[in-house]
Amino acid sequence: MESRNTLGALLLGIAIAVGLAALGYQLGNAAIRFKEYERFVAVKGLSEHEYPADIVIWPIQFSAADNDLESLYATIEANTASIREFLLAQGMSADAISVAPPSITDKSAQRFGDGQRAEFRYTADQIVTVYSAEVGQVRGVMDKLAQLGKQGIAFAGGEYANQPEYLFTRLNEIKPGMIEEATMKAREVAEKFAADSGSRLGKIRQASQGQFSIEARDRNNPHIKKVRVVSTVEYYLSD
Repeated sequence: MESRNTLGALLLGIAIAVGLAALGYQLGNAAIRFKEYERFVAVKGLSEHEYPADIVIWPIQFSAADNDLESLYATIEANTASIREFLLAQGMSADAISVAPPSITDKSAQRFGDGQRAEFRYTADQIVTVYSAEVGQVRGVMDKLAQLGKQGIAFAGGEYANQPEYLFTRLNEIKPGMIEEATMKAREVAEKFAADSGSRLGKIRQASQGQFSIEARDRNNPHIKKVRVVSTVEYYLSD
């Protein structure tokens, strides 16, 4: 009886040992396969193109000064009317032209100064804004604005706030194509890396799309926009 129990215990021990060995082998293979799947390469792909701006915002600012407030307002109205007529004569739509309320400064009411009496008590700044999708047309008119300057209208220029602003609003139209191009370029880089390292390129592990950026091509051509996006893609590698 005792020998039978000893034999049973021996067989049970052998079975457990074999089972543990098999389990260890399977876990080992699984670990190796898992490690193989963890081999990957991260690459970036760039898509960059230039597009013309499709909206222009052109603030036309002029100033005037007078010692009589009523006379100052009359000058502002006359100059604003001259600018509007000039723009309409150049073929611009009336809907594209807007006028903001003038900003009036009474220098006698200012609490701080250099102690010198100003030549004019009142000064005014007025802005006439052009908002148009006809970018080329508006740019052509900008070069002719000096004609009004010869009529005595004092235009403000050179300040950042008075610079024309150019917008590109068709981003949603070009997004799919640029994302596809960036992804393709990323894959080309990954394939080159895989070939150089003696590996094969596998499936995508994960991917992320960077933000689109829109900026002027250069300082002298703000009406031409450079649009770019960078995609980051990780690919599995296998032998």
